[in-house]
Amino acid sequence: MIFSILEHILTHISFSIVASLITIHLITLFSNELIKPSDSSEKGMIATFFCLTVLLITRWIYSGHFPLSNLYESVIFLSCSFSLIHIIAYFKIRKNLLRIITISSTIFTQGFATSDLLNEIKKPAILVPALQSEWLIMHVSMMLVSYAALLCGSLLSVAFLAITFKNIFDSFQKNHLVNFKNSVSFGGEIQYQYKTERKTILNNTASFHATNYYKAQLIQQLDYWSSHVISLGFLFLTIGILSGAVWANEAWGSYWSWDPKETWAFITWIAFAIYLHARTNQKWEGANSAIVATLGFLIIWICYFGVNLVGIGLHGYGSFTLTRS
Repeated sequence: MIFSILEHILTHISFSIVASLITIHLITLFSNELIKPSDSSEKGMIATFFCLTVLLITRWIYSGHFPLSNLYESVIFLSCSFSLIHIIAYFKIRKNLLRIITISSTIFTQGFATSDLLNEIKKPAILVPALQSEWLIMHVSMMLVSYAALLCGSLLSVAFLAITFKNIFDSFQKNHLVNFKNSVSFGGEIQYQYKTERKTILNNTASFHATNYYKAQLIQQLDYWSSHVISLGFLFLTIGILSGAVWANEAWGSYWSWDPKETWAFITWIAFAIYLHARTNQKWEGANSAIVATLGFLIIWICYFGVNLVGIGLHGYGSFTLTRS
């Protein structure tokens, strides 16, 4: 009873902290064009990571097994992974963009964990025979950490595409406006109009480049860090799939059974392998590879959440059912 109350308190405290942090970031985003890092947000995410870690340890103690046996526990672990990536990004990478993404991802997963949809599986239960193995910690933890890293990297690619296409649209709109002004000029005003606009454009070039310097740097950083974070997630995904294959052989007598979860994990691996291979070709760098990563973002959610929603296959123990009030 005490452990259950403590778990409930820690879950809602972590959600409240992250909700406050995302509110602060949204206020900062709409008040200033350049987002500045806040020490309070970093302290808040450290507190969130501490609460989620204590929650997992508490659940481990009173359940008697590592807390990765159902969807609720995996969502908590995924939130903990997002907060860990946030802390690493703050102390090692010091990139504010990645930290904004991790905060947003954490509030999404924590909001789902605290909702009523998972009430039926929040109570710890005895492990099914297939999960009573030392491979549980190795396989599931690697898969969830890889999901967290791949989701963060994919969201960086989504942001890269959004800013890139916005710049292209703004540039097209501006050029179209200049061409329209030139087309309505006639007679002796044509030469004067041309010289005037040329002088104006030259005078505004310096301010234009100064204004867009931050955006250019932002695009480069998004492209750079998305590839690095995805590369790290791909490594963890590979380790998770290989360890899962060994575990499957011990539990079911076969390394691969084309179970829906296994199939979508393989599709996820293929998608990000294509992304990393595309990065080796200069023609596919930038927007082209970012589109692949965006598709990978959707595939991850199908693999992690969609298969659990259907609840079929050998991995059906991680599923849940929607309840009606």
